[in-house]
Amino acid sequence: MKKRIAILGSTGSIGTQALDVIAQHPDRYEVETLTAHRNVQLLAQQAIRFQPNAVVITDAAKYGELKALLAGHPIKVYAGSEAVGEVVQLPSVEVVISSLVGVAGLKPTICAVEAKKQVALANKETLVAAGDLIRRLVKRSGAAIIPVDSEHSAIFQCLAGECSPIEKIYLTASGGPFLHASAADMARATKEQALKHPRWSMGAKVTIDSASMMNKGFEVIEARWLFDLKPEQIEVLVHPQSVVHSMVQLADGSIKAQLGTPDMRIPIGYALSFPERLPLSVKRFSFAQTPSLTFQKPDTEKFRCLALAYEALKIGGNAACALNAANEVAVEAFLQGRIGFGDIATLVEAGLRKNDFIAQPTLEDYLETDKRIRAELRIRN
Repeated sequence: MKKRIAILGSTGSIGTQALDVIAQHPDRYEVETLTAHRNVQLLAQQAIRFQPNAVVITDAAKYGELKALLAGHPIKVYAGSEAVGEVVQLPSVEVVISSLVGVAGLKPTICAVEAKKQVALANKETLVAAGDLIRRLVKRSGAAIIPVDSEHSAIFQCLAGECSPIEKIYLTASGGPFLHASAADMARATKEQALKHPRWSMGAKVTIDSASMMNKGFEVIEARWLFDLKPEQIEVLVHPQSVVHSMVQLADGSIKAQLGTPDMRIPIGYALSFPERLPLSVKRFSFAQTPSLTFQKPDTEKFRCLALAYEALKIGGNAACALNAANEVAVEAFLQGRIGFGDIATLVEAGLRKNDFIAQPTLEDYLETDKRIRAELRIRN
């Protein structure tokens, strides 16, 4: 039987690559649902090619245009963010690829977990903003979460079949476009410079997060919840070649690593086929062509966002939720040209300091924290 898959954020970087993986194995996978925010043209093209049961456009103003583009096709068309949470709970959906950007992915992911779906998680903000809640819901429902981020997928792969306790994990980071820039030059960076990632092709928001290393900070927080670790068990290493995707150090001192070309279709494919590995048409890595693999500690004075993420993780409660909300506001302001690149960390820190701490937040607490921090920081802009 084919696995029936819902892709949340199908027009984004992860979503389009997931469809490529699915297209390589039409005998194994079937697209059940596709969702997008406002990219109507691409969503319609994807729907016509893969013929899902349903599509959702969360920007309700685009509903009529999407409906017209899909006229004559037996595809149900829905609109609005609430519809995303509803379609992932349908009995016909088996696997949910959660690749929405930002905290918008939180509610649909919770819906999928509560419906006991297998969740291929590519939305960092879900675990960053509400990791403790998600972990409790997974335990209660029995749903499975398989990470799609290359770093967490690498850890997940290293732990497959392993029964020894984790001593430590190493999350690798490319260092982004400003690895060799001075702090002053990085602070003055333009949008074009920040969006020029040396290794990965990603959406604008994730690319800016990578440039500030907030992306890596989010991954530290994610790893804490995915693998039940303490902050001191998670170390970040800058690895510019992006070949070693992450490593696990076990109780006897052994270190296991997952290596490969920097291609997101590999972790996407593994999340869909686990525990199997299916053939993929991706470039193979050559040790001969990359004879040198280097590692170094990140400069957390220059990359202040990474240090702030560790701080939020240690504070606990709703602190990481406030951190995430502040970062989303800051990145949006930078992309719109309203603040400089160096102001991102300053605004994120302001959000963290303004947070009203809640030790054991509910979903409503997380959502209220997110709303309040956004409102306060937007006034400042």
